[in-house]
Amino acid sequence: MAARSGDRKAQILQTLAQMLENPAAEKITTAALAARLEVSEAALYRHFRGKAQMFEGLIEFIEQTLFALLNRIVADEKSGRRQVEATIGVLLGFAQKNRGMTRVLTGDALVNEDERLQARINQLHDRIEATLKQALRFGVTQKDFAEDLDVTAFANLLMSFATGRWHQFAKSGFRRDPLDMWPQQWGELLKGAAA
Repeated sequence: MAARSGDRKAQILQTLAQMLENPAAEKITTAALAARLEVSEAALYRHFRGKAQMFEGLIEFIEQTLFALLNRIVADEKSGRRQVEATIGVLLGFAQKNRGMTRVLTGDALVNEDERLQARINQLHDRIEATLKQALRFGVTQKDFAEDLDVTAFANLLMSFATGRWHQFAKSGFRRDPLDMWPQQWGELLKGAAA
């Protein structure tokens, strides 16, 4: 029985993420979600206390997925510069493959929802930025980056770049590929940080 409950929870979250892929859609309600799943709203509440808890489930999925990938980069990649490049590539690639989740990452899907959800997304952004800082510091010690590089400022610039690409992707109705021009842009970003 527990596996079936877990399957239903996953199905609810997957359907919510699919609904978020339509940026022109009206606000997502539990009634609309239940209708899409062809179940009653009461059936949703057997698995989640409310819509905020459903969004928390999506954020948890994002956190687990991104940090599993980022931790693998740190473990496998021996160059700080390559860690930074791969991290931004993962952030952009995740958005490309997960349209609805991109709207959660940008906070767009969280407007008019419980404010703790946006706070959790902000915390996720801060954790990613801290990962970038760590890789930049590592790169400075390897002389991949300039010795006087302000790693805090550059990590923030890179995070701003990634979130900007997420926003462009979501606001374009998912037509502006977040990975488009990434190699050229990485080259331009490196010019100000190269050793």
